[in-house]
Amino acid sequence: MNIDQIQSASLRLRNNKIFELFVVSIIILSAVLIGAKTYPIPAPFMTALTWLDFAITLIFLFEISIRFIAEENKKRFFHNGWNVFDTLIVVISLVPIQDSELALIGRLIRIFRVLRMVSIIPELRMLLNSLLRAMPQLGYVLLLMFIIFYIYAAVGTTFFANVNPVLWGDIAISLLTLFRVMTFEDWTDVMYETMEVYPLSWIFYLTFIFLTAFAFLNMVIGIVV
Repeated sequence: MNIDQIQSASLRLRNNKIFELFVVSIIILSAVLIGAKTYPIPAPFMTALTWLDFAITLIFLFEISIRFIAEENKKRFFHNGWNVFDTLIVVISLVPIQDSELALIGRLIRIFRVLRMVSIIPELRMLLNSLLRAMPQLGYVLLLMFIIFYIYAAVGTTFFANVNPVLWGDIAISLLTLFRVMTFEDWTDVMYETMEVYPLSWIFYLTFIFLTAFAFLNMVIGIVV
């Protein structure tokens, strides 16, 4: 079998849907394996999981090799950021650092193998690319969000600092309290406490929630979509 035949066979395998589903299944298995290792496991089972993890890494190495061989222009393969990312993840995973001081880094690298799902599934890649293209506009939305937060934090500190200094003592604490309100973390308890002194303070909370939780979410969806 000559080089052209090997490249042609690799191209067919790379574009094969069954092969793609197999790789996705291995990525999911890798994610399950990472979660399993967070539990107390007897030594024999841990050894088996370690060998399984190594086998998964070899499968990923085979898949990367197939994609590289299938590419006609080898230099163009590394012009794709996802190919570079996948290659680095797989190569670093091959380094035997299980019992070294770099074991933590090794575990982190294996966690990031789940992101390879993005490079395998085109729909996920398109979604992420849309999000990246929207980042400049999202920056302005975040700036507007910060301005709203800061104004409401200043107002909250001015009026509510004497009601509960733990929640409204200064501008920084007030920002954290407002984040709690925006995420609906027992925000009614915060509101009812200030309403005992300022009965109309509910207007403060409802307008803040409308401007941040609802309007902000719609703006982000509108920009990304």
